[in-house]
Amino acid sequence: MTCTGIQNKTGIHRLTMAGLLVTMGIVFGDIGTSPLYVMKAVMAANSTPDNDYIIGAVSCVIWTLTLQTTIKYVLIALRADNKGEGGILALYALLRHTPRKWLYIAGCVGAAALIADGVITPAITVTSAVEGLGTVTDSVPVLPVVVVVIVLIFASQQAGTERIGRFFGPFMLLWFLMLGILGAVGLAASPGILKAFNPWYAARLLWHDPAWFAILGAVFLCTTGAEALYSDLGHCGRKNITASWLFVKTMLILNYLGQGAWLMGSTQEVIRSSNPFYAIMPPWFTIAGVAMSTGAAIIASQALLSGSFTIFSEAVNLGLWPRLKIKYMTAARGQLYIPAVNWSLMAGCLLTVAIFRNSGGMEAAYGLAITVTMLMTTLLLALWLRSRGTSLWATILFLAVFASVEGIFFLANASKFVHGGWYSLLVAAVLAGIMIIWHKALLARLKYIDFRRLDKCTAIIKGIKEDAAIAKCASNIVYISHAPEYGLVESKIIYSIINKQPKRADHYWIIRIEHLDEPDTLEYSADVAAPDTLYLITLRLGFRIEPRLNTYVRQIVEDLVAEGSLDLVSTYPSLRSHNIPGDFRFILIRRVFSPSSSCCHKDRLLMQIYEKLRHLGISDQDAFGLDTSMVTAETVPLIINTAPSRRITRVPNRT
Repeated sequence: MTCTGIQNKTGIHRLTMAGLLVTMGIVFGDIGTSPLYVMKAVMAANSTPDNDYIIGAVSCVIWTLTLQTTIKYVLIALRADNKGEGGILALYALLRHTPRKWLYIAGCVGAAALIADGVITPAITVTSAVEGLGTVTDSVPVLPVVVVVIVLIFASQQAGTERIGRFFGPFMLLWFLMLGILGAVGLAASPGILKAFNPWYAARLLWHDPAWFAILGAVFLCTTGAEALYSDLGHCGRKNITASWLFVKTMLILNYLGQGAWLMGSTQEVIRSSNPFYAIMPPWFTIAGVAMSTGAAIIASQALLSGSFTIFSEAVNLGLWPRLKIKYMTAARGQLYIPAVNWSLMAGCLLTVAIFRNSGGMEAAYGLAITVTMLMTTLLLALWLRSRGTSLWATILFLAVFASVEGIFFLANASKFVHGGWYSLLVAAVLAGIMIIWHKALLARLKYIDFRRLDKCTAIIKGIKEDAAIAKCASNIVYISHAPEYGLVESKIIYSIINKQPKRADHYWIIRIEHLDEPDTLEYSADVAAPDTLYLITLRLGFRIEPRLNTYVRQIVEDLVAEGSLDLVSTYPSLRSHNIPGDFRFILIRRVFSPSSSCCHKDRLLMQIYEKLRHLGISDQDAFGLDTSMVTAETVPLIINTAPSRRITRVPNRT
């Protein structure tokens, strides 16, 4: 028998005005606040910027947004979705069953680098915005205000991304309108800045300026939010993101042009002492502009935070991270919240503020890690395009163009390493290391776990059920199995039933869980291995599905009772006379690596590290949402013996 659960879907994924507003509130915060610091960073790369330099720099920004964000991510990457879900791990999930076993490394490195970028994004955007208050008064305590704002950002995540998007969306609409209007008005100062639409000016600047590495490192900041845009695909849908980007990109380019026009009409001294973003504002609007910037900076963090929740949710189900407590805020797909990730990122952001203390220092740490993510995404996208039937030459062209562009950006940002880039790479290296080691340890453990055919054990299990000399453990005993294929069961489960204090019950349930790469699958199959005694259930759960095992088992039992495959009424006469159902007990088996194991040094080290990393996650009991009064946990040793055993020799008795 098979049952399929259908997930609730909301209108957020349809192309509607409400969907567009939610998308602006969730997706474009990071890339939408880049005008706060991009042109300031570009001007810092040249001590005496002239008009040709300014036009060339703005041209670099325009064509970076076009090539990286519009072509690569909006037109190509958003189509590489896993049942509507996006991001580098969703892309890896589409390819992981290919013969290229090394692909998980690209997925881990890319995901870790994106999360490392997420540690810095709230810090730099909030700090840049609050520093704008310095244009009004010098008495503002910047760092305390930044700390308070960051804490509020992370505390608000508990409301869920859909609610946040509905609240933030209208604000971001006003923000982008403000950017476009200020930029359009500023264009009148120097209309010559419109030459920046010609890519020749960008090419000429990079060819002739000896500081082109520093220029590209600053220009790259304008597109750092593109990867988060792809990661948030599951929250808003491709149609809403694509349509919103047309408006967002127009407003961003207008603002960059306005800043460029102001720079062309300003003296060197004014340029060095001012942030062009605030300089193009009329004096009477400055306070309102700073308030809007601070609000936008708060919202900017949402894109990478919601993307980070998606990444960790996918990582858990792909076997790249220990299981975490995930809260599903609504029935809508995509609406999840991971407390451990949220508060860990907050701690990382506060540490970033404490180390760098101002936005100028954070700019050096910002951008380097995300170039690594973009390179890994380009590699996986090329393989995806090829798997979809794209011609070899077109795939090679895609890979050559974007790998070259991003490789140059990486080298340009690498010059920031000693000035702060080390920080983001260190965070990325730690996270990638945990993912890779956890994955390898899981595979190593799996090859040493012994499995048995369930049909070979049904006779003795039926015998235990009928043996009145054995005290009844429960009316229904439920085991969770992680067997790789149908019909197999861990030998330790059979040992628990038969040998480890034999467990007598009316019914035995083996629940085998398959965690799928797909987001919304919720279905099961039920097979009666021994009539009225042994049931084999296979649960197939998508990575967006909350594993509420109590609820699913109850629904499965109701289905089996309804079809007549199960008599759930207790066999105790006093209870059966009142038609009271039997009780359930879940038995969870945890394998602990035994120090007495005899195995190679590599596997021993992996097992030992696994036991340490396991504490980053939660127990199976918490992961499956089981009632503690219904659970018994059994710890068994995982003994690995790969060396040939030596048999002890018997000698004659002394007497």
